[in-house]
Amino acid sequence: MKKVLVCFAIALMALAVQAQTGGGVEKAIAGMEQQWATAGKASNADAIAPMLAKNFVGLNSDGSMVDEAKALENTKKSKWETNEISDVKVTVTGNTAIATGAWRGKGTDQDGKPVDAHERWVDTWTKMPDGKWECIASASAPVKM
Repeated sequence: MKKVLVCFAIALMALAVQAQTGGGVEKAIAGMEQQWATAGKASNADAIAPMLAKNFVGLNSDGSMVDEAKALENTKKSKWETNEISDVKVTVTGNTAIATGAWRGKGTDQDGKPVDAHERWVDTWTKMPDGKWECIASASAPVKM
C-alpha cells in the first residue's frame, strides 16, 4: 500500500510540474511571433531585434537570404497596411521550438515595391544559455490563392 501511495504521489507531482511548464514555452513563442508581426507592421525593428539571434538566417519567399542586420533594415524600410499572422502552431523539443503559421501582408517592401501576399512560414527558435528564446532561422513560401 505504501508503494502505491508513493507512486501515486510521484505521479501527481509529475503532473503538477507538467501543468506548470506544459504550454508555457509554446504560448511564449506564439506571443513573440505576434509581437514580431505587430512590430513589423509598425516598421519597429528595435522591437524585433531582441528576438533575433546574432547568427539569424532568413529565407524570403522570393528565395533571397537575409541575416539579422538585413532583416532589421528591411523592417525599417517596409510600410504595411496589413501585416498579420494566423494559424500559429508551436512544437517544442528540448531547447528548440518550431513555430509555423500563415501570414497576410499588404503594403510596400523595403524597395518600395507593392506587396499583396499570403504566405506560410516556419521559424526555428532556440533557448540561449541565458534562458532567453531567440529566433535563429525563418523561411516563408507563397500560398497560391
